[in-house]
Amino acid sequence: QVQLVESGGGSVQAGGSLRLSCAGFGYSDIDYCMGWLRQAPGKEREGVAHIDSDGDTSYADSVKGRFTISEDNAKNTLYLQMNSLKPEDTAMYYCAAAPVPIGGYCSGREADYNYWGQGTQVTVSS
Repeated sequence: QVQLVESGGGSVQAGGSLRLSCAGFGYSDIDYCMGWLRQAPGKEREGVAHIDSDGDTSYADSVKGRFTISEDNAKNTLYLQMNSLKPEDTAMYYCAAAPVPIGGYCSGREADYNYWGQGTQVTVSS
């Protein structure tokens, strides 16, 4: 069973930076789609960024140019570097994983992820 554990959240002022980490355990010897999603109070959970097994990345328009998703396969760890943070980035951030489906396409959609971390809170003050 895959387990995901996020860390690195906190409180920062607007314009600051944070790096989130997601340590993965229990992976099988297959490729996974990995992603970061977030949920702000009173809003639906939304995709932030995802990365496929070839290292190709995709970002939500709201974070392009500010956030960078990356992974260290040797450490089974996923990262999200967040720069130029804005108050609207305030949310609970979750990492998620799913085996790469037949065809190899990682959609980044919430419904396509099988495994979730417990979340880490990011609060950005103005």
